[in-house]
Amino acid sequence: MPQLPGVYQAKRKNGTLYYRSSLTYRAKHISLGSYDTPEAAHEAYLLANRILQDNRMGIGSYHKESVLLFEKWVCLINFRDNGLYFSNPIYIRPSFFYYYFSPSHFFIFDRDDLFYYSNHKISCRGGHYFVADYGMQLNIMNRYGIKNYAVLNRDYRFINGNTHDYRYENIEILNAYHGVSAFRRKGELFYKTKIHIRGDYTVGVYRTEEEAAIAYNKAIDLLKKAGVKKAYTPNYMENMSPAVYADLYTAIQISTKIEHYLSE
Repeated sequence: MPQLPGVYQAKRKNGTLYYRSSLTYRAKHISLGSYDTPEAAHEAYLLANRILQDNRMGIGSYHKESVLLFEKWVCLINFRDNGLYFSNPIYIRPSFFYYYFSPSHFFIFDRDDLFYYSNHKISCRGGHYFVADYGMQLNIMNRYGIKNYAVLNRDYRFINGNTHDYRYENIEILNAYHGVSAFRRKGELFYKTKIHIRGDYTVGVYRTEEEAAIAYNKAIDLLKKAGVKKAYTPNYMENMSPAVYADLYTAIQISTKIEHYLSE
C-alpha cells in the first residue's frame, strides 16, 4: 500500500529502500520515476496531476529543478493534449511531430515516422544522433538517405535552413553516392568522381550521377586487383539491372592518373 498518494515503497538488490511514483489517467497507468524519499515521489505525483489537469502548463513551463524528468513532462503533456501516451518525448501536431531533448532543443519529423520514433529512442554521442535498431546503432540521418560521410550543403541540405527539421519535404540529397559530387560548368550539370588513395585522385567527370558512381566502383576494383588493401565502400545502384550496370561499367573510362599510380 502507498505511504502517500501515488507513492510505493520498493527495495533494491542491496536491501536499501527507494520509492516509486505513479498515477492512473484515462485508464492508463503511468510510472513517473524512482526517488530516494517518499516526499519526493509524492511531489512528482502531485506535479504530474497538475500537468494533466492544467492546460496552461506546456512544454515551455518546464524548469530544470523540476522533480519530474523532462522526458516524462513531454509525455504527460502529449497524453493530455492528444490522447496518446508514448514513452519517448514526443509531442504531436496535425501533420508532424516534435521529438524533444529540452524545451529549446528538438527535432521535427513527418507523421509517417511517428510509429518508428515512438518505438526507437534517439540518443546522442559526440554530436551524432542515433537509435538502437536490431542490436546496431543507426545514425538517424541514414533513414533519410544521408550517408555517414556526407557533408552538409555539399551532399545534402535542409531546404528551410533548419538542420533539426527532418521532414521529407525539407531534405534535399545533392550527392547520393560515394565519391561523387555535382558541379556546374557553363550552366550544365556534371558529376565529378574522386577516390582517396594517399591523397584525392580524380577518377573522371561524367554526364550522369549513375555513371560517376559506377566509375567510383570501377576505380575500387582496379585498386583491389593491384593489391591496395584499403576498405572502400562501393556504390549500390538501386533499380539498375545487372545488364545495364555491366554495359556502363565496360564503357566508362577512368583517369589515366589511377593507372599511373598503380604502375608506380
